[in-house]
Amino acid sequence: MVKVAVISTDDAVYGVNKSLELLGINPVKDKNVIFKPNFNTADPPPASSSMETVKQLIIKLKEMGARSITVAERSGPASTEETFKKKGLYSLAEELDFKIVDLTSISDDEYILKRTEDCHWKDGFLFPKIYDDAKCIIETCCLKTHMYGGHFTLSLKNAVGLVNKKYMGELHSSKHQRKMIAEINAVYKPDLIIMDGIITFVDRGPMEGTRKEANVFIAGTDKVAIDAVGVAILRILGTTPEVTKGSIFDQEQIKRAVELGVGIKSSNEIEFITDSKEAEKLVAQIKEKLAE
Repeated sequence: MVKVAVISTDDAVYGVNKSLELLGINPVKDKNVIFKPNFNTADPPPASSSMETVKQLIIKLKEMGARSITVAERSGPASTEETFKKKGLYSLAEELDFKIVDLTSISDDEYILKRTEDCHWKDGFLFPKIYDDAKCIIETCCLKTHMYGGHFTLSLKNAVGLVNKKYMGELHSSKHQRKMIAEINAVYKPDLIIMDGIITFVDRGPMEGTRKEANVFIAGTDKVAIDAVGVAILRILGTTPEVTKGSIFDQEQIKRAVELGVGIKSSNEIEFITDSKEAEKLVAQIKEKLAE
């Protein structure tokens, strides 16, 4: 069983704090933490991570005893450096004393070639050594759909920002795009994932779409569980035919991730923990969608 925290809130600070409180874990104490947000572009949430969520998460990681924190990320198609500037990441780093690595500015020597079993990437893909060597990885992702073949972009899709940018043409032109997304996640394991679902895109995405307030935070350590719950919430809100079709665990990103042992095999392995009666009601709806 894996724990998944469901918090009903429109307050990012509360959402981050309650996520960590409910999970009751501290994977960061005395560790050098590598932190992965969603900074695909600098567009406002949910197109990219809320800076309020990013700031509060970094504050909490410091309070929990992280030895150091490094935000390592790649944007695309936008310039990573410009995205960091527009999001205010550099000024936040000065305020909170953490490091920043632009993954588009490091050399190929700082990447390592990865392949999974029955890999759908032609020659594998280059994965950053900073993540490959990491002793602790923390991620925050958004809750939204993806109109360019991913169907949805939650925690599994967040990993695309770790692959060397020169592979994006292969990814986005492939009929196996969703399987390839899952395969990235087979080469590393985060210690904590927090999904900020205060605002969602229920169609289009990842940069713009129909915005709906879900007012929810989802947190856990298992990417398959997080994404299954995220897809269920999109279905509750009313989403695209691609995201609605079939059982949630038959969605290609999730199905391939399960095949590779990235996470749980069924929703029966999820233990939900909540912060309120409102969250309990949402969990009841989530369970209905997971059982379809």
